Amino acid sequence: METEGVRTDRFGLLLDQFDRAREMAQVRLTGLTDEEYLWEPVPGCWSLRRRGEATTPRAFGPGEWVLDQGAPDIPANEYDEVARQAAGGMSVAKIADDWSVSVERVEQVLNHTGPAELDETPITTIAWRLGHLHHEFAGQWEWTFGERRQDPKQMVDFSPSAAVTVERFWSVMDRWRDSVGALTDEQLDTVGLSQYPYGSDPDDPFIAVLWGANLEFIHHMAEIALLRDLWRARFTTRG
Repeated sequence: METEGVRTDRFGLLLDQFDRAREMAQVRLTGLTDEEYLWEPVPGCWSLRRRGEATTPRAFGPGEWVLDQGAPDIPANEYDEVARQAAGGMSVAKIADDWSVSVERVEQVLNHTGPAELDETPITTIAWRLGHLHHEFAGQWEWTFGERRQDPKQMVDFSPSAAVTVERFWSVMDRWRDSVGALTDEQLDTVGLSQYPYGSDPDDPFIAVLWGANLEFIHHMAEIALLRDLWRARFTTRG
């Protein structure tokens, strides 16, 4: 379906959403310096660090530079998703495996009542957020359109250079967009088209995976944009 040359079908809307978000994100990443890229606005940030300087228990990456990662958990903003998984027939054991947590932790989440408490998650740097997006999209491409063999957490050789990172990042994002854009409606409805091993991709129709990928891209790029605003304003004082 088209309205004055604009696609309004479900696939067209998701592609247009991604394309518009990419345009805005490219503008917001322009001129990113190494200092800003690695800036830690508060103590205890998660970031990109040399392997020998990593402070988190599961920092990952194949090279000298690794991305911080803490112990696995289910954040409060995902409690509803866990409830949906259980309501959809997923076993507690499978949910625990998907989230890399214990069965007891899943049961605790499912038995939770009242408003969820605010997560005490660390602030993450621009380097961390870009690295996270990079390995997620590289991994989803590999496990959807590639050979479905490589561990996503070992696919991206993280760099302390903002310019190098941004160039590599857009290359991965453009590859993802090209491959997604070539799919058919039948493939969009195929359950398990993506076999990405982290999360529920193998159990979902690809249209749901695509929706989730857009959400991941948009919300992390919005966080990066805010960090850039804070970087610019960090020495501003009231007159």
